[in-house]
Amino acid sequence: MSVSTPLLDTIEPDEPTVAPTGNITSKNTTPRPPVVLTPTSHNAQRMATTEGDAESGIAGIFRQSAHPLALFFLYFFRVAAITVYILCGFFTDNYVLSTVIVVVLLAMDFWNCRNVAGRTLVGLRFWNQVDDDGESYWVFESRDANTDWVPINSHPDQPTR
Repeated sequence: MSVSTPLLDTIEPDEPTVAPTGNITSKNTTPRPPVVLTPTSHNAQRMATTEGDAESGIAGIFRQSAHPLALFFLYFFRVAAITVYILCGFFTDNYVLSTVIVVVLLAMDFWNCRNVAGRTLVGLRFWNQVDDDGESYWVFESRDANTDWVPINSHPDQPTR
């Protein structure tokens, strides 16, 4: 290929283009009513007008929780890990340090989610057991006996009890 030959002239189509045949128009011939967009003021909708609306924010979520401290740390470790990941480049050029801090925060989040928040907020417990044969399986318990564990127990790698 020479430099003087345009690139588009050398490209060949994969398949020959054939014009579509058939009726592609809609059978519904009734005209649709036109859509009219009107500007609205969103500021009036964001303000709380009643006392019940004021409780729907983050403070209301913490007030309604039976364990607000567990709920706080459930969000704290995740937000802290994301914040450190985004902002650590402004404070240090050490990539290893920022990665270690983020991994430690995510490990603390995992521990908190599994051991503290899972038990106190929703009553979940799970652990791994090994049979005498050496088979390993997960045991899941819930405070509510009506919790549906079918998606977890139906996994093909999980032995049935």
